[in-house]
Amino acid sequence: MCWGPVGHNDVATDAEIAQMAELVRDGIAAGAIGVSTTRTLLHRDRDGELAAGTTAAARELVGLAAGMAGAGHRVFSLASDMADLDGEFAWMAELSRTHGVPVTFQVLDADFAPDAWRQWIERAMIANRQGAWLVPQVPGKPTSLLVGWDSTFHPFHRYATWQAIVDLPRPERLARLRDPATRAAMLAEPAPATGIEALLVGDLHKLYPLGDPPQYEPPADASIGAMADRAGVDGRGIAYDLMCERDGTALLYLPVLGYAGGSLANIAEMLNHPGTVLGLGDGGAHCGLLCDASLPTFMLTHWARDRSRGDTIPVEQVVAHQTSRTAGLYGFGDRGVLAPGFIADVNIIDFDNLTLASPEMAWDLPAGGKRLIQRASGYTATVKSGVVVREHDQATGELPGRLLRGPQHAPLVTA
Repeated sequence: MCWGPVGHNDVATDAEIAQMAELVRDGIAAGAIGVSTTRTLLHRDRDGELAAGTTAAARELVGLAAGMAGAGHRVFSLASDMADLDGEFAWMAELSRTHGVPVTFQVLDADFAPDAWRQWIERAMIANRQGAWLVPQVPGKPTSLLVGWDSTFHPFHRYATWQAIVDLPRPERLARLRDPATRAAMLAEPAPATGIEALLVGDLHKLYPLGDPPQYEPPADASIGAMADRAGVDGRGIAYDLMCERDGTALLYLPVLGYAGGSLANIAEMLNHPGTVLGLGDGGAHCGLLCDASLPTFMLTHWARDRSRGDTIPVEQVVAHQTSRTAGLYGFGDRGVLAPGFIADVNIIDFDNLTLASPEMAWDLPAGGKRLIQRASGYTATVKSGVVVREHDQATGELPGRLLRGPQHAPLVTA
């Protein structure tokens, strides 16, 4: 259940808090797993207004969670900038202790605060020793933008030269992009000083060719900025040329968060912490620019098998992160392990040949909307509740899955 507290961050009255708690109670009774809200300035509506709840007072958040109290295992989830670190951990711990529910929050490392994430995790562990139940939710790979000519944004999105050809049929548009005159006109325009385009070209040492197969932990010398330094040229021209590769479908990779220091070392430390759970695999938002639904396969290929810029993680631990540890947080006691009486959800994987392809754009949403998809191969079979739903990476047509309402009890297994 997603719930944003009152209005555009108006101060809630006691009566409004009680009303919100009642609405939460109704949702829980209908089978919701819990409540989710946002506390980050990054989440805004199309008019730039902060998402409802961003600046909600602690009493409002603790009060609305009263609708979960006594309902069994439920979860309060949030994303926060942790601008007021003391205040955020105080209300999260109070909410957890008062209502007896776990509170899970995102943890990311950022270039401007590369060690803050360690403090967030340690704060959670201290609160837990004092009776709270706080669960840091950590990424498996960076929060990253994937940009190409077909993406929602790219480095040249606001250039007049691009706007003059953007509505052409894709083959014709690619032909124009490959015309040296178009390239020269594009690079003659000044780079925007604001907006997402400025982020993309503001530091080309953080922008990389994604490649095929995709490389999510590239070294510093593989960046477009490093290429430009070696060649003594405008790095925007290198970005332009790379985006024209693979018939104009090649993507550039900008790890915005989770790549402090130019590697995944911090994420590795987060994943190895015994008190964290794996999360932050966005499979539905900003889908013309992000592609994180492939996180489960990435965890197996990169972390358990292929990583070369640091230690790998035992495959058993990678699997546990995606099964038992997640199920435990959300109260799904009937799944997450292979044991008699549990739900028979199983992936049979050709581990040595498991492959993650480079993302590609698909125009298969309503009204021709687009989204980045990423195909995987090497799944011999996927079994849901004992029924094979995919075999050799192809759907069988079987759909045994059912909507879950609330937490699920562990099976009673008799000898």
